[in-house]
Amino acid sequence: MKPIYLDYAATTPAAAEVIAAMQPYFAENFGNASSLHDFGFRARQGIEGARRIIADFIGATADDIIFTGSGTESNNIAVQGCVFAAGRVPAHIIISAVEHSSVYSTCAFLESLGHELTVVPVDSCGMVDPGAIEAAIKDTTVLISVQYANNEIGTLQPIAQIGLIAEKHGIVFHTDAVQAFGKIPINVNEQKITLLSAAGHKFYGPKGTGLLYVNRHETTARLAARGIRTLPDTALEPLMYGGPQEAGLRPATENTPGIVGLGKAVELARDTMAGSAERERKLRDYAIGRLLSEIPGSALNGHRVERLPNNINIRFENVNAYELVLLLDRHGIACSSGAACSSQSAKPSRVLAAIGLTAQEVAESLRLTLGKYTEKEDIDYVIAKLSELITALKQV
Repeated sequence: MKPIYLDYAATTPAAAEVIAAMQPYFAENFGNASSLHDFGFRARQGIEGARRIIADFIGATADDIIFTGSGTESNNIAVQGCVFAAGRVPAHIIISAVEHSSVYSTCAFLESLGHELTVVPVDSCGMVDPGAIEAAIKDTTVLISVQYANNEIGTLQPIAQIGLIAEKHGIVFHTDAVQAFGKIPINVNEQKITLLSAAGHKFYGPKGTGLLYVNRHETTARLAARGIRTLPDTALEPLMYGGPQEAGLRPATENTPGIVGLGKAVELARDTMAGSAERERKLRDYAIGRLLSEIPGSALNGHRVERLPNNINIRFENVNAYELVLLLDRHGIACSSGAACSSQSAKPSRVLAAIGLTAQEVAESLRLTLGKYTEKEDIDYVIAKLSELITALKQV
């Protein structure tokens, strides 16, 4: 049996077209994009072409796309950049209880500096109530940050409703769209998003690439409406200082091959996303249906309908998911018992605890995430192997 990869939420393989697009920028078009000669001009062309592709993909303008090194970096620039722009303590931040650690931990750090943080709970499906977000707003609120889709349980948040609330109150709205970007349609204007983070390696682009959408005009206006003056060129307070690259928000020599590869990955997503989502959604629902009906004591984590098309997070009663992941790996099946960035930690999943699972239920939860190379035969093999291994583990 061929190896079966079901951990696409952790990372994806770079598409062949992405690798081919990047290749000339390693040795042929290797110039520094800030240089005035032809080598620099060719590098700049590659970067700006990618910027336009990405902007068109989400309904933005090219000037609002900032290239970074990861989704984590984008989240930090967005959250810290907005709070530090406020220039006052305490500034108030609102997030959901299921945010990725790169937002959650960043906000905890800001709270330790004297800023104020409100963590809004989610329901048993992992969804936040927009009304609870609105009720948490204060005169000192400068930022609402709610992820687009959860990295563990796949639940989609009511982003458009939250965006309207943020617009109504003149508050900057950031969404961590790392898991959703390239999988489902996003339009920053229609959904009233002012800041958005994404990472290339989550949708068949290169690792070490990320982007931050910054609606600088709207961000500056909303902060100004709350008595906060910012520099219109950056809107946010930079976390690093140096040259003028990426509007001064990411002052470093650009990773031209990576940016070109990121642009190509977005171009591929633009052309294939609808079909891929439908195919993965059918496979997901087929797998969930069989797992719940054929394996006694199984239960789905996350929203049954409002979830990413490729996400399955399921728990098996009286089975340790960590042990199950290791056993599946011996049979050539790659999956996860939680988020990749926290799988090395002994701490239980904060996300699963937030939806009301007990410590035992958290330990029983397995994440299977599908991708472009997942076939129905793979699902059938994995279900058969799960059934076999779960039966064996329960007999120990």
